[in-house]
Amino acid sequence: MRVATWAALFAVAVAACAGGEVRPSVPGPAKVADGKPRSDLIPRAVLFGNPERTSVEISPDGKYLSWLAPSDGVQNVWVAPAGELDQARPVTADRTRPVSDYVWTFDGKHLLYRQDKAGDENWHLYRVEVATRRVTDLTPGEGARAELFALSPKKPGTVVIGLNDRDPQLFDVYAVDLASGEKRLLVRNEQGFVGYHVDRDLDVRYAETMKPDGSRVLMAHDPSNPRAAWTEYDTISPDDALTTGIIGFDATGRSYYTYDSRGRDTSAIFEVDARSKHKTLLLEDARVDLNDGLVHPSRGTVQAALINYDRPIWRAIDATIAPDLDAIARLGPGFPDVVSRTLDDRTWIVSLGTDAGAARFYRWDRATQKGEFLFSEQPALDDQPLVPMHPIVISARDQLAMVSYLSLPRDADANADGKADRPLPLVLLVHGGPWGRDEWGFDPLHQLLANRGYAALSVNFRASSGFGKAFLNAGNRQWGKKMHDDLLDAVAWAIASHATTRDRICIMGGSYGGYATLVGVAMTPDVFACGLDMVGPSNLVTLLETVPPYWLPMASMFRARVGDHTTPPGKQALLDVSPLTHAARIEKPLLIAQGANDPRVKRAESDRIVAVMRAHRIPVSYLVFPDEGHGLARPENNVAFVAIAEAFLSAHLGGWFQPITDAELRASSMKIEAGREWLPGLPGAGQGVSAR
Repeated sequence: MRVATWAALFAVAVAACAGGEVRPSVPGPAKVADGKPRSDLIPRAVLFGNPERTSVEISPDGKYLSWLAPSDGVQNVWVAPAGELDQARPVTADRTRPVSDYVWTFDGKHLLYRQDKAGDENWHLYRVEVATRRVTDLTPGEGARAELFALSPKKPGTVVIGLNDRDPQLFDVYAVDLASGEKRLLVRNEQGFVGYHVDRDLDVRYAETMKPDGSRVLMAHDPSNPRAAWTEYDTISPDDALTTGIIGFDATGRSYYTYDSRGRDTSAIFEVDARSKHKTLLLEDARVDLNDGLVHPSRGTVQAALINYDRPIWRAIDATIAPDLDAIARLGPGFPDVVSRTLDDRTWIVSLGTDAGAARFYRWDRATQKGEFLFSEQPALDDQPLVPMHPIVISARDQLAMVSYLSLPRDADANADGKADRPLPLVLLVHGGPWGRDEWGFDPLHQLLANRGYAALSVNFRASSGFGKAFLNAGNRQWGKKMHDDLLDAVAWAIASHATTRDRICIMGGSYGGYATLVGVAMTPDVFACGLDMVGPSNLVTLLETVPPYWLPMASMFRARVGDHTTPPGKQALLDVSPLTHAARIEKPLLIAQGANDPRVKRAESDRIVAVMRAHRIPVSYLVFPDEGHGLARPENNVAFVAIAEAFLSAHLGGWFQPITDAELRASSMKIEAGREWLPGLPGAGQGVSAR
């Protein structure tokens, strides 16, 4: 059981938030690796296809192990008796869209998972009876979104969910009986609540609203009295809104745990008496926010916190867990993560993750202090020429310290010290959110780029989360301004450190990273040789005007952190930093990918900038995925996109690429809506430009 922070949940919800005419020139021939000059290319299907087994869990009673793995080519949930892994069988049977996450219920008889349709994010919650493999949709109906709020060992036959079927903007709260599927209303949301906190008796203790200034208000009521009024319990200022939140209640319900940045810069872990509001500091760190940790499965106490500056480490809060954390670190190289625990806490499932290899899963016996190796997440990676990811700290022009990560080709870093032996073409990778972060670990895109001959650089620019509220809030209303300056400062660092040259740099990203890519090629057209944008907004005004309805109660957060599109000055300020405004200035080739059903960044965001570029005869290629939303969920689509992307990079930066095959394209839903002539390496077109 891991902590889920309010900032992380909000980042998931808003991960989208996100010259003259030039004559196009035909890209040069791409460098194809056919096995003779480069026989060490990692197959992209190994990096971006289905893992062999991932998301490993143990049932609360310890009788079963479960994981996600392909079944008929589509990722589904598999279950095996804990001591007989060879008896595993799939218990879900999705045939088009992969199952991405699931959870055991505390009765040990059911699994819950969610699924949407073609990326529309109208999630349905499904119950699976493990014994019979019977699947039931607990939230039938079209056009609504279900959220899983709480499970508890105290009430193993019940689940608490949110559902916006009555009002698309607001989630009502229901208790659902797992056996019958019957729903019982707990909270009818007529107050504009944007979040809830449920205790281990499955009572809704607190609900949250937002004020016009972006602050969050915790409201409380007596759950034993259905008619009890909600009263104000606590207020979190706008400056602390993304770095303060409730982790969860202990088993008694008398105390709860928080991560809190009020009166300090970085979030610390506190225990709070619910009645008196007295706070006890449990753990703090001056460099990073502490908002992720380990929670005891039955007691609900926070036992350890994750400290993640440049690399993750555990720090114990509960002394009884410290020997286990020390011992699992000795199982092998990599970061030891506790991914699942039995209710009696005798058995853990542990993963060891590294930057240059697949995660390895172990069953840890707390009594004997011994670990049993289970399997690797992706054994096909074991024989591949993977490279390390090097943490570095880059100073922005105003001296903000930006934790960043650099991966280099093997033949350009002979002593593996993270310093390039010669200048390389470089791809600047910009994370989404922007209220998220890049972190150390295995990154398929870093590995692909380094393997193809590029330096890969990821930067935690201002507004990234995890480095304190001052760093995060420094990005408020700085989209296309200081946030972009940070990326330019990272480029300057890479040039000054001889990792690259100024004429061989590409910018690439998705969601906010896609926006940053469009800003890079449109507003600083002389910096980047090319750009790759996935689901990036091109117009911040239309982005904010078309957010999903269930984001509207959080509109004040967008106004405070992105800009206010409802006033003439605010609207103009947003247009000034919208790539669409500057699209005619784009000079360098651009590749755009878009999910047709994206509810966050609508397809029109990509359509419009493509139309402007085509009208000005600026090189642009446009890929649309009819069965995807905000990103690519289907591995077949991921592989096809990466195939196009690496050939595109090869043509414009000069690295290697694995030939694109007809089979890869046929397996994908990808449609080339524009700029086929700018895509090198398509089947039937040799190594240059497609003639089709």
